[in-house]
Amino acid sequence: QVQLVESGGGLVQAGDSLRLSCAASGSTFSIYDAGWFRQAPGKAREFVAAISRTGGTTYYVDSVKGRFTISRDLAKNTVALQMNSLKPEDTAVYYCAARIQFRPISNSAYSYWGQGTQVIVSA
Repeated sequence: QVQLVESGGGLVQAGDSLRLSCAASGSTFSIYDAGWFRQAPGKAREFVAAISRTGGTTYYVDSVKGRFTISRDLAKNTVALQMNSLKPEDTAVYYCAARIQFRPISNSAYSYWGQGTQVIVSA
């Protein structure tokens, strides 16, 4: 089992930056990819970014490319999402996810989820 806990959400203005962090515990040695998803009110959950175990491969949805950066620290069992140039449309609950199965980095099937952290971007 893997447990994930997100932190770092908050209320910011458009153009600001925010850094989300996800701490993993439990069977962390078994984690392959880690990812970030988001869900805005009334909308479906969206796959935002992912990073491979070694950090050598990443995935970003088109709407965040060039603004968001995912990173991973295996020694600390953490995954971060640096979000720059935030827009009101980035407002959502952000979820950290992990999987222990090997899949293509762009695959959105994940097994383990955090509880989510709220990000609100005001215009």
